[in-house]
Amino acid sequence: MTEAATPRDSSTTLDIDIVVPCHNEQGTLAAHVRRLHHFCRTSLQHTWRITIADNASTDDTARIADDLAAMLPEVHAVHLPLKGRGRALKAVWAASPAAVLVYVDEDLSTDLAALEPLVAPLLSGHSDMAIGTRLAGSSRVVRGGKREFISRSYNLLLRSTMGVSFSDAQCGFKAITRQAAEHLLPLCEDDAWFFDTELLVLAEHAGLRIHEVPVDWVDDVDSSVHIASTATEDLKGMWRVSRGLATGRIPIAPVYDAIGRRPFSTPHVGIVGQLLRFGTIGVLSTVAFAVLYALFRPAIGAQTADFLALLVTAIGNTALNRRFTFGVRGRAGAGVHQVQGLVVFGIAWAITAGSLVLLHATTPGASHGAEVLVLTGANLVATLVRFVLFKAWVFRTRRRPVLVRPAATPAAPSTPVSADECPVLEERAG
Repeated sequence: MTEAATPRDSSTTLDIDIVVPCHNEQGTLAAHVRRLHHFCRTSLQHTWRITIADNASTDDTARIADDLAAMLPEVHAVHLPLKGRGRALKAVWAASPAAVLVYVDEDLSTDLAALEPLVAPLLSGHSDMAIGTRLAGSSRVVRGGKREFISRSYNLLLRSTMGVSFSDAQCGFKAITRQAAEHLLPLCEDDAWFFDTELLVLAEHAGLRIHEVPVDWVDDVDSSVHIASTATEDLKGMWRVSRGLATGRIPIAPVYDAIGRRPFSTPHVGIVGQLLRFGTIGVLSTVAFAVLYALFRPAIGAQTADFLALLVTAIGNTALNRRFTFGVRGRAGAGVHQVQGLVVFGIAWAITAGSLVLLHATTPGASHGAEVLVLTGANLVATLVRFVLFKAWVFRTRRRPVLVRPAATPAAPSTPVSADECPVLEERAG
């Protein structure tokens, strides 16, 4: 059956829609779809279909897809005019009537034995997304050292900078419930390789449950993925999504309100991620400080220019770090944080002012350029001090007190306490 991506028919009962995005795969498509079809027919216990999502192929892929759809029951072919794995998945998933939407790479590098464990927690309602992971201890993976290094580095960068905990963003073996897809797909902007990473990041930040399945995986030596260009686009995507979440441009809160699992707190950004974000803001603050000082210095003198430039950048620095680095949202406590930030500013000002006094004491008549250079270096030192004080004092995590039930007296009989009877115990158990 050949069709375009059309609105789903709500009367159709379909458990699983397995989407195979492909672009110029004429050499392998027929064999791989037949293999997938045979596996589904002999191994799956649910209603299913396979959708070949041909996105702008220029070889014989489209005709082969149509032939497979005509010959094999439960195989569909969809033709999209524009290239892009993410674009293909968004179009087909949005139109599918299935309860669970699956994505597998055309090369079938992942052992299909993991398909049932992938979809089972979604069909049961236990989870919202499921991913195959090649980085679990029990996974069996065959691939070159270069790809292994790149994959592990990419996932480490994701976890350290974006506050996520899933282990493998790039494995081409994923599933999502239709309900989760309806809420998340409109928020995903990427149409290419970063799409499924973006989908996972948004899902975790919305409080959805992501199930991981260790897989057996063999690298496709004929893969057409260009590592350098893909890595560049991935880094751009990470920056875009991080900025969107931090500024609220990506409206993730309504997704949590609608289908998020409670209780839930915003994913924590680790120390490496905090350092990277703080460092970026610090560089911007340092540049802004140098520019402001150069503008103020001729009119008001060195020390006053230093004070005003540092004051302006300190206020902006505190506000940016509050939201981007330490994830503090809303107006509650903002005033206190700015007051504390000004105390930190005073310490930073003492460092920079001291460096200026030292310069003038050791080099009388130093040029404005020398002053800017010395103050810029001192401001970098002050920035490091600011991070320590921000993390340890201004934005430190304040733990709620743990209430302890008084011990029973010796005369009283011992009675088991359930989590339902003691919410504090239930919270600690969780």
